Amino acid sequence: METRNDVPLYLYTYGSRLEETELCYLEMRSFFDKQSDSGLLMSEIAVHPDRSPFMRERIEVLYQGEQLADILEQVKQIELRDETFKVIFVKMSDLSPEDKIDFDQMRLVEREIGIYIEGEADMRNPDRIFGLVYWGGRYYFGHYIKSKAVWLTQIQKPRSYSIALSTRVARAAANIAVPFPSGKTAIDPCCGIGTVLVEALSMGIDIVGRDINHFVVQGTRENLAHFGLETSVICGDIADVTDHYDAAILDMPYNHFSTTTPEKQHELLIHARRIANKVIVITAETVDAFIAEAGFTIVDRCTTRKGSFVRQILVCV
Repeated sequence: METRNDVPLYLYTYGSRLEETELCYLEMRSFFDKQSDSGLLMSEIAVHPDRSPFMRERIEVLYQGEQLADILEQVKQIELRDETFKVIFVKMSDLSPEDKIDFDQMRLVEREIGIYIEGEADMRNPDRIFGLVYWGGRYYFGHYIKSKAVWLTQIQKPRSYSIALSTRVARAAANIAVPFPSGKTAIDPCCGIGTVLVEALSMGIDIVGRDINHFVVQGTRENLAHFGLETSVICGDIADVTDHYDAAILDMPYNHFSTTTPEKQHELLIHARRIANKVIVITAETVDAFIAEAGFTIVDRCTTRKGSFVRQILVCV
């Protein structure tokens, strides 16, 4: 039998669309300094699964062992008092053949573990939910949290336009910019209709917005109010920003839809360098040379697609 480790350990399950796989991996690296292509990631770092548009579930590992018997023996230690519980054997579709367990066997394992936990099971509305994963020849059991996919509730906005970032991309970009929000400040200096602001504020990130288009700023404020979110959104040029921020998210204007010139793109990057320590640049064009001229180093990057439209997401410091 193997006992619980004193160091917190978390197992995360992931899923992403093919066109957003690179973005999913970049967000993983921002949270955990590593990535996993197995659909499972293990880390000592705690991130709530509601944060990520790609994270499905999290298990805070209480017990682990090579045999199911190891888990059965250890769950006897759980003290529920008057709380009810439920056990979920987490189903993974992309595990290696040796790690796969069929549906009927998973249900049997759930029931068997439930017998060893002293307390009342409640399959509909339990006070506590426990999760079990079999991965790499080991069982992992612990507190289970499923993502509520908050971003799904924020897709429909009162004001929108076709080239705006999707809520998934915006949420991931906010996480890449500010993976751990405590004590950090951020700015979206070209906020457009406010998709990044909505996602960032809904995760507790301290962020403000700005845009040079008065009508767009009105739309941003309307969208924020619709979701009960508040922050400063100013109509003005990035050149007028005097405060300094830990991070900026710079969604570059696209030549496909605007009259933005290379000179203006260069100017945006120069000012971004001035006002923030770290800048996430989102661009439909290759601007590596401008980024270098502005004094940035690109430390990570990815691409993401929306149909035939490809965006680059660059992490610059």
